[in-house]
Amino acid sequence: VNVYVKIFTNSPFLVCMDLALSQEEVIDPNYLWIGPDGKNLEGQTYTNLTETGKLMVMGFKESMSGAYTCTLSHKIIETDTQDETEMLEAYKFMVYAYREPDYTYKISVRFTTKECKLVANDQFFEELKKILDNIISDLACHVIDPSYKCHSVKRPKHSLLHELFVSFQVNPFAPGWQDVCNQFPHDCEDATNMRVQEARDRIEEFFNKQAYALKHDFQTLPTIHYVDHSFEVTRIDSCRPGFGKNDITHNDCASCCVVCDPGTYSPNNEVTCRTCARTQIKQYGAKSC
Repeated sequence: VNVYVKIFTNSPFLVCMDLALSQEEVIDPNYLWIGPDGKNLEGQTYTNLTETGKLMVMGFKESMSGAYTCTLSHKIIETDTQDETEMLEAYKFMVYAYREPDYTYKISVRFTTKECKLVANDQFFEELKKILDNIISDLACHVIDPSYKCHSVKRPKHSLLHELFVSFQVNPFAPGWQDVCNQFPHDCEDATNMRVQEARDRIEEFFNKQAYALKHDFQTLPTIHYVDHSFEVTRIDSCRPGFGKNDITHNDCASCCVVCDPGTYSPNNEVTCRTCARTQIKQYGAKSC
């Protein structure tokens, strides 16, 4: 059974029993839990082991990933003869640490312009970047990879238009983002994602206001103005070092960044773990080969 535990949280209870056996009477049960390092988990400070054989691993870290096995011994007593038979059942759980991916939003919008060679196009683009950064600066987010191209566009029943195709990314790692993270004791990915989602929403609201103003506040349209309904957004996921996505191996947690398996590593914010060709990595969550 594959089990996924969000990093720094407690695992769900792992039950040392299958469904069929749980519906029956179990006589003299005895439970032996062994962790990924081969050690008996009874009495470990990071485990909660109940008398009914349920195991919780607390404060889960990358290094705690791996195989957790439980051996259940119990007796079957024959009603007629009172003969006792010792039974052994073995259960294996593959437990993986995971993180939520870090979000970045790629946004594209369009603006109508008088002509593609207009000098004001460059000036407008520079001013737009400043405005967008200012809207989200208090969230420790910023605009990265901004660019634009001008194209001629012919729409049905309209004359030829010139439009600026603007694209940029909203990124949550502006200078000072680590200071924001210091408010959180373990991991701030959830807060980081909330910040960048708020930044994305603010920018969408900004362009919606542009569309509203053009319809209601202007008698004569500006030379360069926003094209209504041109706002498009795509979320881009990235994983922290030591984690990656594998839709095949970890299809139960395909949207998660799962700790890299032994033999693989992830040195940066890529989406997948790389295979290590030179040396065999034996631990989970390797950041280098």
